[in-house]
Amino acid sequence: MDVLDLLLHPVRLRIVYAMSGGRVRTTADLCASLPDVPKTTVYRHVGLLTDGGVLEVVDEQRVRGAVERHYRLRRDRADIDAEAGASMSLNDHRQGFAASMAALHAEFNAYLDRPGSDPHTDLVGYRQGIAWLSEDELVELIGDVRGLFASRSRNQPAPGRTPRLISLIQFPIEEPPEATDPA
Repeated sequence: MDVLDLLLHPVRLRIVYAMSGGRVRTTADLCASLPDVPKTTVYRHVGLLTDGGVLEVVDEQRVRGAVERHYRLRRDRADIDAEAGASMSLNDHRQGFAASMAALHAEFNAYLDRPGSDPHTDLVGYRQGIAWLSEDELVELIGDVRGLFASRSRNQPAPGRTPRLISLIQFPIEEPPEATDPA
């Protein structure tokens, strides 16, 4: 299974999210982080991500006769790069968008179901708006957003830091207007 197929699945995306920040976790840790996902499903998807090189085993320990593996995310294998994105078919994009939205929806529900969740205090936001942009303006905006996100995306877990799932989605909602001849 290639990385594109691995990452275009909502449960596997959620595992990738849970492993972010250079964390080392066991499958049991992941099961605790994804309580709405059956344990057998988590174990199966961890196996697929490991076989595909997205997760790597960094330690093994014997626990009550069983081997407990500690995994780490390989960031270099956990992204769909521009080359892979360019080769995606329309159906791949449909599947990727659906997987991303399903993972986002599941993560938001898991957040709301946690005791003490408070969207106001936690500064939860979900807003959409329309921006009229030329192609050059869009390219500039994408570069600005990527730069801003990149400046924070390599942060490691630390006291006072909470992992936050941030989704940025943009696409044209209409076909561009036909160019008109002023003459």
